[in-house]
Amino acid sequence: MKWIVREHMLGRKKSAEKLKVVAVRIDPVIERRIRFLGETTGRKPSFFLQQLIEGGISALEEVWLPSSQLALVRAGTVPEPTVAHTGPDLFGETFSAD
Repeated sequence: MKWIVREHMLGRKKSAEKLKVVAVRIDPVIERRIRFLGETTGRKPSFFLQQLIEGGISALEEVWLPSSQLALVRAGTVPEPTVAHTGPDLFGETFSAD
């Protein structure tokens, strides 16, 4: 199942910055767990996905970003991607970074 997740903007939101929609493929078992969590607590599954992203992005950045880029992100500056990623994704489907 494909979930739609809002992309979190780092730092405080400026009036011009709005939440973005991101499509994510997840394992059906995880989807059921998130849906169950939402139904049990009365919150939307997207709330819990947002919490997971916000809680885990720092750890991912520490592992995957070079120290110079990590320092920029920690200072509140998130560089724009330099390459538009268009091509097949891991599932063999075409995607675009638009």
